[in-house]
This record gives sequence, structure tokens and C-alpha cells, in this order.
Amino acid sequence: MSDNATTPPTIGRFNGWVDALRVYLEPATARMLLLGFSAGLPLLLVLGTLSFRLREAGIDRTTIGYLSWVGLAYGFKWAWAPLVDRMPLPFLTRWFGRRRAWLLLSQVVISGGLIGMALTDPRLQLQTVVLCALVVAFGSATQDIALDAFRIESADTQRQAALAAAYQTGYRLAMIWAGAGVLWVAARAEVAGAEVYQHGAWRAAYLVMAASMAVGLLTVLLSPEPLHRILPPARNAAAWLREAVVEPVADFIRRYRWQAALLLSLIAVYRISDVVMGIMANPFYVDMGYTKDEVAAVTKLYGVVMTLVGTFVGGVLALRLGVMRVLMLGALLSAVTNLMFAWLATRGHNVQALIFVISADNLASGIATAAFIAYLSGLTNVSYSATQYALFSSLMLLLPKWIAGFSGRFVDAYGYETFFTATALLGAPVLLLVALAARVTAIASSTRVAPGFPPSRE
Repeated sequence: MSDNATTPPTIGRFNGWVDALRVYLEPATARMLLLGFSAGLPLLLVLGTLSFRLREAGIDRTTIGYLSWVGLAYGFKWAWAPLVDRMPLPFLTRWFGRRRAWLLLSQVVISGGLIGMALTDPRLQLQTVVLCALVVAFGSATQDIALDAFRIESADTQRQAALAAAYQTGYRLAMIWAGAGVLWVAARAEVAGAEVYQHGAWRAAYLVMAASMAVGLLTVLLSPEPLHRILPPARNAAAWLREAVVEPVADFIRRYRWQAALLLSLIAVYRISDVVMGIMANPFYVDMGYTKDEVAAVTKLYGVVMTLVGTFVGGVLALRLGVMRVLMLGALLSAVTNLMFAWLATRGHNVQALIFVISADNLASGIATAAFIAYLSGLTNVSYSATQYALFSSLMLLLPKWIAGFSGRFVDAYGYETFFTATALLGAPVLLLVALAARVTAIASSTRVAPGFPPSRE
């Protein structure tokens, strides 16, 4: 449908603050706000919220830990990204265009998976729930791939920051709705005096979430296809593999040589404390007796706000102090706040203590995330930016997600207090790796900065 493709508007420079702010009122920016909502909705429904639901249904923690491996689908999305980029879909591509076709297909898959999760009782058909969650995760990862391309091709370079900001805003709003909103709907749908787990309440909540995907579907249907990009002729599988995967990795190794192993090790473990601990957070809330409304208000609504504050603070600190210093601060805070969860485990049902710990943990998470994203961006070569960043972000999840799968088994054996303490200790090697990576960066900056190295402010 390239005949109907729209050309991104271009201008020379924004004339003053009014013109710069007016970009947020443009249709392309509004579309990214709504599509960001569609992208953020599925994530918690197959990870965080699902673990709360499963624990309330009486599923043991060991099983919940293993089921967190559903999230590994996001860690491998780079593997089929070239297919989404190049392969046309029968009928859909001709009717809607390449980007909108893949977006519509992925959104329909997500909606179908959420409906399946809604209609299935995990106490009776746990395998079906897991299968539906995998469908949602795969559809969500595919939507992310198509949406990144849609965003980049929808506007000129000057407008990309505004589009990204709108996307992130929609994404965070969706996380509030999929975190706090789904618990709020489930709580409202419960029958007073009935058993603790009420399948009807969760069915209503997940059906509402499935219906919420209509925001993205309608946005895509009402949006124009971005500017058609001429693709080079398709070559054989070996050539595709070399260009899509091998060459971006080879470029990174050529630039950093033996230091590449150090940098990749840091990427692989930087968020390990947060990711491993996070899988057991929702079962912990259930076991400590926190209600759906309490968890929704404190961890899913207030907690997201604190994460946004932390992200802003982290960005400012990175500009003032340098990325490496804030990277070290984020790693240290992530480990310390896990120790605070160990303290929380000794307090029983204490909402005030929960607010205190969530404030510190989400603020630290935001700081660490801002610094880490800046660091990853600095490592990429502009010639392979999309592929290398996708590989880095995937590597960031693989090892932590795999280890997190054993978190429930660890809690069953040793208890929450020991588990949270152990996740804090997982952060110790990260501090060493950050220190070594900072030294490598400083040496490179004092001689000749290699392409992609983040500037040092040591």
C-alpha cells in the first residue's frame, strides 16, 4: 500500500519554544501516545500481574518462578525482527501497508491471548494459561518491533524526540492500567464472602484488558502508512544471517577487542538484582496479606510515579556527573533496596513500611534504568544502531530471567528474607564490572575515543 504512504513533514529549525512545543499537538505525536499505550499494556499482564493472580489461585512459588520464563520471549525478539522488517503479510500488507499490517496482526494476537487467559482457570488448566501467556508475549514482542519502525518512519529526525516522549508516556500509562487497573477491576468484581481466589473476578479483569487493546487497533486503522522505504532485494539465508546478526556483533568485537567481553558481561548482569527479585514481588505481597487495592495503589500506581521521578533524576545526574558514575550509583542502590525488602519481610502486613520500601526501590530503579539506557546507547555504532541496541537489550534480560526462574524454588526452601538478601548479593559482581568498565572508558577517552564509546566525565 505504498501508494498511500505519507511523507514525514520536515522543517529546518523550530522557531522558539512555542513551535517546539506545538509538535506535541501534531497527529503523529498523538498516535504515538496511543500506540505506546498499546505496547505497554501486555507486559505486566504476562509477568507481574500474572504472578499475583497465580499465587492467589494457590499455585506454588516454585511453579510461578519457572513460569516467569515466558518473559524470555522479549529477550529473543531480535531473532525475528528482520522478518517483521521485510516480509509482507498475505492480503494485509496490500490493504494496510507493511508497518500497519504487522501492527494489526500482533495486536489481534495479543487480544486473543488475553481473552484466552481470561477464560481459563489456572487452578484447572494451568498449561492453557501458560500457552496463552506465551502467545501474548510473542505478539507483544512482535508489536514492539513493528512499532519501533513505524515511529522512526513517521516523522523527520527533529520530531523523533517528541515521538519517543509521547510513546514512553503512553507506555507508562498502560503499565499503570495493566498493574493497578487490573487489580482494581478484579477487586471490584469480587463477590463478598466468597473464597480468596475468584476466577470470575480475574476473568472480568483480563477481558477488560483485552478490550483495552482496541486503543491500539483503532489507532492503526485510522493512521496512514508511513513513508514507503525501498528495500534491497532479498538474498539467501546465509547472507541475511551475516548482515542481520553476525556483522553487528563482529563490528562490536572489532571496536572493543578483548574489552568486548568485559562490556558484554556488564550488560548481561547489570539488572540482575532487580529482575530476579521482581519475579517474587507479587507472590510476596499476596503472602504478606496485602489486598489488591493496597498493591494497586502503592506498587502499581505510586511505584510507577516514583520510577518516572527516578528516571528524570538519573538523566540529570548522568549529565552532571557522567554516565559511569551514575551507573555505579544505580547498581549500588539496586542492591541496597533489595535489602530493604528483606527488612520488609520481617514486618508482616505493614502498609507504611511498604510505601517506604517501594519509594526507595522504584526511585533507585529509575536512576539505574536511565543510566543503563544511556550507556547502551553510547556503546552502539550508528551503522548498526537498531540491531546492536536490540542485541544489547536482549542480552540484558537473558541471564537474569533464566536465574529468576528458580526464584520460587529458592523462596520455598529458604524464605523471603533470605531470598531478598541473596538477590542483593547478586549485585556485588556488578559493582566490580562497572568499576572495570569505567576504567576502560577512561583509558579510551584519554587516548582516542573509539566509535560508540560513551564520553567519560571522570
